[in-house]
Amino acid sequence: MDVYARVNILDGRAVRLPRGDVHDAIALHNDPLGRINNWFQQGADYVHVVDLDAAAFGDNKNRYLIDRILEEAHGPVQIAGGIRSHVEAARLLEGGAWRIVMGTAAIEDQNMVWDLCREFPGRIAISLDVRSDEEIATRGWTKNSGRYLEEVLIEMSSAGAAAFLVSEVGRDVLTEQTNVQILAEALSTVSEPIVAAGGVRDLDDLKRLLALEIHGRRLAGVVVGREVTQGRFTLAEAKELIAAGPEHTVDEVPAPEPVARPSGPPPLLADAAAAYLRAAEAAESAAAHARQAASLLQSGEGSKGAEHAFAAQGHLAAAMEQIQNLAKAHARRTTL
Repeated sequence: MDVYARVNILDGRAVRLPRGDVHDAIALHNDPLGRINNWFQQGADYVHVVDLDAAAFGDNKNRYLIDRILEEAHGPVQIAGGIRSHVEAARLLEGGAWRIVMGTAAIEDQNMVWDLCREFPGRIAISLDVRSDEEIATRGWTKNSGRYLEEVLIEMSSAGAAAFLVSEVGRDVLTEQTNVQILAEALSTVSEPIVAAGGVRDLDDLKRLLALEIHGRRLAGVVVGREVTQGRFTLAEAKELIAAGPEHTVDEVPAPEPVARPSGPPPLLADAAAAYLRAAEAAESAAAHARQAASLLQSGEGSKGAEHAFAAQGHLAAAMEQIQNLAKAHARRTTL
């Protein structure tokens, strides 16, 4: 089992999220790169960097900081958070990321993820943030996807995902026990490595994860952060425990109480709804750029106005492409 150290970045600073809500973020460090290299000095196998601005708000303000991290980190770094375009994914991988982690895109743009897995084999991991009823949350835990753990695991395994990072939405790592059931389901559903990404309260919780074995498969890694920085245990203690191996094997996990899943549209309609929302977002962006272009041109700033005009054209083309693809898909279904 490998140890991944988590570093959350919000507004250029390393932060802590007590229950995963970016609005409750607590600033920890003004130098995320220094924090990352400190994790490597302590013995982390990998550092898992999450760009919260990109994940929750679609804001790329941390892009230059992320680039610097990839250039100057003292070990392998995987980048997560708001990677929702082929261009940005390729840029990060070509810029030195060991792996990138796709979350929302694995739900909303699976064709892109398939393409990336083919282009960069072994370097695209999938992050699945799971609610209590096993529905997958997206966009930094702010949206419900209408999709569930097992089906997304199978789809992304078929796409060629290198690994899966599985965590529970809303869990407080220092007070609440790890949901072993969802990890067991992941281990039993796909053959790719499964990483417990929700953290552990203490070394006893880590022992439970080490002991988990389903059909001869064990967890490939665990992500830690707050539990170490607040003194529950050291990274050295965690590594020593992992090296010693499990004290016993737990291969039967009690089944959870059945949870009624909300009724909703069938998958095809849900996919169409998500695509129309993306088209709407692109159209809204086009309108915003068009208004800015008009304002700048009226004030005599021709060069800046032209930049926004071209941006408006690009967003509008993206919206039209989404709608055209939906129309073609509808035509295919109605002619079958």
